[in-house]
Amino acid sequence: MSLHFGGRAAAALAALVAATGVAACGSDDGGSTGTSGASGSTAAADEKFTLGVSNTLVGNGWREEMICAVKAQAKASGQVEEVLVSNQNGAAPEQIAAMRNLISSGADAIIVNPADATALNSVIAEAKRRGVEIVSVDQAIDSPDVYNVTNNQDEYGYLGGKWLAEAMGGKGNVLEMRGISGAPADTARHEGFMRAMEEYPDIEVVKETFTGWQFGTGGKQALDVLQSGTKIDGIWTSGIDYSVVNALKTAGQEDIPVVGADNNKFLGQMLDGAPGAAVTNPATVGGVGAAVALQALNGDEPERNTLLTPQVWDETNKDEWEKYYDPALAPTYSSQLQVEPYTTYTDDQLKNCEGP
Repeated sequence: MSLHFGGRAAAALAALVAATGVAACGSDDGGSTGTSGASGSTAAADEKFTLGVSNTLVGNGWREEMICAVKAQAKASGQVEEVLVSNQNGAAPEQIAAMRNLISSGADAIIVNPADATALNSVIAEAKRRGVEIVSVDQAIDSPDVYNVTNNQDEYGYLGGKWLAEAMGGKGNVLEMRGISGAPADTARHEGFMRAMEEYPDIEVVKETFTGWQFGTGGKQALDVLQSGTKIDGIWTSGIDYSVVNALKTAGQEDIPVVGADNNKFLGQMLDGAPGAAVTNPATVGGVGAAVALQALNGDEPERNTLLTPQVWDETNKDEWEKYYDPALAPTYSSQLQVEPYTTYTDDQLKNCEGP
C-alpha cells in the first residue's frame, strides 16, 4: 500500500525534518537539492500540489469541459502533481461525502461546482480546519471561506431575456426552460430573466420547464409544448439550446427566436440562419478556478469573488464570434476555449483533456 501526501502534507513533513535536524538524501529525479535562502522561496517554488474536483452532474458536456479546463490549467502551471476528480449525479449530501473523500485523499484545494449555495458549509468548515482551499466555479457559494469564480448568472438571465423581448417586438408568449431546480445558477438566471420580463408588460411567460441541463430532455419538453397548441413566440433556455432548435424544425416553427449559450452546435445553427442569441457562459471557468486555487496555495491572496461578465452573440456581431464555431468539436462544447488572463494552457491541451 502506498501513502500519498498532498502539497500541504509534504510541506509539513519537510518542516518537521528541518526542525529535528535530520538530513535528507539528495536525488537526481528532477527535484531541487540545492539550499534555499532564509525565505525558503526555492522550496516553495518546487512544491507540487494536489487539486480535487467535485462535480455532481455526470454526462453533461459543459461539465466535462469544465473538468478538462481544470486539468489543462493544472498541467500548464507546472505546479500540480495530481488532479483527483469526483464525479457523481447527486445533490448536496452526495457532494459533501465526495468532498470529504477528496480531503482525505490529500487534496490541497478543491474546485467545486456546487449543488447548493449554503448546504456545503459544514464540509467547507472541515476543509478550512484541514488547511484545504475551496474554490467554487460557475455558481457561487455563500461562505466567507470560499473563493467564488463565477459566470455572472443573474446577468446571463437578464441579457438573454432582454434580447428575446426585443426580438419579439415587446409582446407575446415565452417558454422559459430552466436548469436544475434549487441549483444556485438556475435561481440566479431565473431571477435575471424575470427582471428583464418585468420591463415588458405585454410579454407573458406561459410555460416553465426544468430541463436538468440535459439536451435530450430539453428538446423533448420543447416539442411537447410546441405540439400542445400553446402559442409560443419566443424561447429562453438556460443553455439547452440546439436541441430546442431541432424541436422547432420538427414542429415547423423555425421562425421562433431562441436564447441559448455559447454551445458549439447552437452557434452553427445561428450561422445557418436560426434566429437566436447566445449568451456566453464559458465552461473554461474551470481553468480560471484552477488558476485561483494555485494563487491561494502560493499565498498570493486572490480576490474572494471573481466574476466573469457574459456577452450576447447574435446576427449583429457575427464577425466577432463566428470564429469560435468549430464543426469538428462536439455539439455541447462551450466555445470560449480561453479566459484571459487566467488560463495559460494550449487549446490542444484543453481539447485533449490533458492533465497531470
